[in-house]
Amino acid sequence: MATDNPATHDPATDAQLAAIDAWWRAANYLSVGQLYLRQNALLRRPLQNQDIKRRLLGHWGTTPGLTFVYAHLNRVITDRDQDVLLVAGPGHGGPALVASTWLEGSYSEIYGAVSRDEAGMELLVRQFSYPGGIPSHAAPETPGSINEGGELGYSLAHGFGAVLDNPGLVAAVVIGDGEAETGALSASWDAHVFVDPHRDGAVLPILHLNGWKIANPTVLARMPQDQLERRMRGHGYEPFFVTVDDPDAVDVAHRDFAATLDACLDRIAGIQAHARGGTSASADTAEDEARREPWPMIVLRSPKGWTGPTEVDGKPVEGTWRAHQIPLPVSPDDDAAREALTAWMRSYRPEDLFDDDGRPRPQLTALSPVGDRRLGATPFANGGRLLAPLRLPPVTPVAADVPEPGRQRNSPMLTLGSWLAEVIRANPETFRLFGPDETASNRLQHVYEATDKAWNARLLPVDENLAPDGRVIEVLSEHLCQGLLEGYLLTGRHGVFDCYEAFVHIVDSMFNQHAKWLKVHQRLPWRQPIASFTYLLSSHVWQQDHNGFSHQDPGFIDHAVNKSADVVRVYLPPDTNTLLSTMDHCLRSTDRINIVVSGKQPSLTWLGPEDAAHHCARGLGVWEFAGTERAGEKPDVVLACAGDVPTTETVAAAQLLAHHVPDLSVRVVNVVDLMRLIDDRSHPHGLSAADFDGIFTEDRPVIFAYHGYASLIHRLTYKRTNHAGMHVRGYHEEGTTTTPFDMALLNGIDRYQLAIDAIDRVPALHGTQTVLRQRLQDAQLAARAYTREVGEDPDHITDWSLAADPVL
Repeated sequence: MATDNPATHDPATDAQLAAIDAWWRAANYLSVGQLYLRQNALLRRPLQNQDIKRRLLGHWGTTPGLTFVYAHLNRVITDRDQDVLLVAGPGHGGPALVASTWLEGSYSEIYGAVSRDEAGMELLVRQFSYPGGIPSHAAPETPGSINEGGELGYSLAHGFGAVLDNPGLVAAVVIGDGEAETGALSASWDAHVFVDPHRDGAVLPILHLNGWKIANPTVLARMPQDQLERRMRGHGYEPFFVTVDDPDAVDVAHRDFAATLDACLDRIAGIQAHARGGTSASADTAEDEARREPWPMIVLRSPKGWTGPTEVDGKPVEGTWRAHQIPLPVSPDDDAAREALTAWMRSYRPEDLFDDDGRPRPQLTALSPVGDRRLGATPFANGGRLLAPLRLPPVTPVAADVPEPGRQRNSPMLTLGSWLAEVIRANPETFRLFGPDETASNRLQHVYEATDKAWNARLLPVDENLAPDGRVIEVLSEHLCQGLLEGYLLTGRHGVFDCYEAFVHIVDSMFNQHAKWLKVHQRLPWRQPIASFTYLLSSHVWQQDHNGFSHQDPGFIDHAVNKSADVVRVYLPPDTNTLLSTMDHCLRSTDRINIVVSGKQPSLTWLGPEDAAHHCARGLGVWEFAGTERAGEKPDVVLACAGDVPTTETVAAAQLLAHHVPDLSVRVVNVVDLMRLIDDRSHPHGLSAADFDGIFTEDRPVIFAYHGYASLIHRLTYKRTNHAGMHVRGYHEEGTTTTPFDMALLNGIDRYQLAIDAIDRVPALHGTQTVLRQRLQDAQLAARAYTREVGEDPDHITDWSLAADPVL
């Protein structure tokens, strides 16, 4: 056993170390029981066929490391009266956290049937990874968990998100060495530059190197220690190494890890005290030096599957990849294997850990913190307990004035930035904006009138809007933005993730994990609602003036709507005021994932603030000002739209038809809430059949211009009465760096094409509007030729509004 940088804190007493070891053994015993047993948890009798689970599922290799850290954190929480959140990166070591929370009592307080006695222990071991039971990972069902660890790589980002604006919190983040190989985790090492030691808490990374993944060695475990130390120092950490050279020298391991943990927490406390004016240095000097001082971290090297079988069938197991999942194969009818399992479990000396009733002995329970200090009971892992509603300013002061629809232009995102600045001013400790270096690019720069960008690294004279206490976090890693915001929300605060639409796909899988977490979270009465995760997507597919094909992908919506209807919402506000109303709604919501897509360039404003609020509340509606339908009669055709550019083209198409086919009755329908298209029996935001048929008719042609891939609209409406009458236009992978209208032309959502579609699908116009149809096609060709010659769209397109005469 070797340890660097010995601690200066008073060492743990022998009694404390003995209690830690007892806790560790008890947690390991219960973890093994969860992996193998259906019953007979205390081994009251020899294990029999019916005691063994038929399907052995779960992960042992990382589990003893997690229980080891958990036991040691118990001591420092009590000794220091410290709030600690444990983020288990190897969340697949779920037995460790379930066992530990049962030992401390938090598990039984939530799940009363799983009591802290023999009857409860029987349920505890049986339910694990068992039909009708609990998952094998540290899932939402696990007290104290905010990180499942099913998909690896997000623990450190979650930890940093958790400590923002939580000055008294330490997030102890256990990082598996397999997890450390992921891109998301690699980016997360540098997230400390966004932590302000004056007003934020601290993250203590614990890199757990046990050497192996499922079947391969891990990169960092094979890295020479001097190289690993240089790497961690380069990331801005002071690494403390604890290495278990002898798996049997457990007392040495406990003593060294306890001393190292004390040294790291002392170092954190010193950095924070320095930054918070706890020294004689001036505040400016103290804060500046604290920002440069490296944060401590622990590198714990221990054998994979520590304390498990050393050898099975003549092959080494402990300390090898064979310990990763089920290290000892046990079939119910294998007497020798059952005896080996019995010997393994009895090696933890359960008679010393549990009394005759199966309750943890006082030595164990005395180690545990009490109340909300327990790792399984901390409100920081059940953020709804800490959540306070945002103080949202009214949108009216920044909203666009609209005397008449479709006459004036505003930048929706620029206006939204002014409102978000007020949100930041009103909520200086509970709201943040996260984005990958795109805040100003997405025209949200007005937020800098209220705050700066968080930055605790070196500053240069040319820097702008950088400060330690900034409320905006920009880092060019979508994974890191997502993970930080998840950690921030899961611990009881609010925020928004703004991103280029095409590149939010980078977090598709992280989105999946959070959506699944929320779905389960909603069904657990003990987990309180948390603020919704809101994606604000701009620089979208239809605005590619200086970007190319790589920046064109509206498919995140398609990906998102696969998830639970209880979780996902998709909004496509068509203008400035509907965007303001939509965001106001999203920031008031809980337990949802909101996807809001809006352009950033100046665009026509259709609705005043009050009308916009009503329209957003309905989710969709008929725009009487844009159509020509006659009262009391069905329209001849419905022009529907969802998205800002499709809306402009749809209204322009309706104007063309009104001018050139004045007898045609046209209804214009705008959709803000995409989920309104779904049947109300399938989605809480869905429309009833009667309401849908009333708007889209039962038998009239519907020309639908949609922001994304056309197939999604068909998918959402396939059960509707008039689905056969739906003709959807959307993006179909055409375009590169070009003008906005040329993008519309290339993908067939331009006003001329929509008017042609109406002519082709209204029976009364068949053969009667051939000349008009030809003129519309000529207008398409002329616009295309103009862009190729001049390099921009024709003025009658660029300057078009409802006040202008339609041009062919």
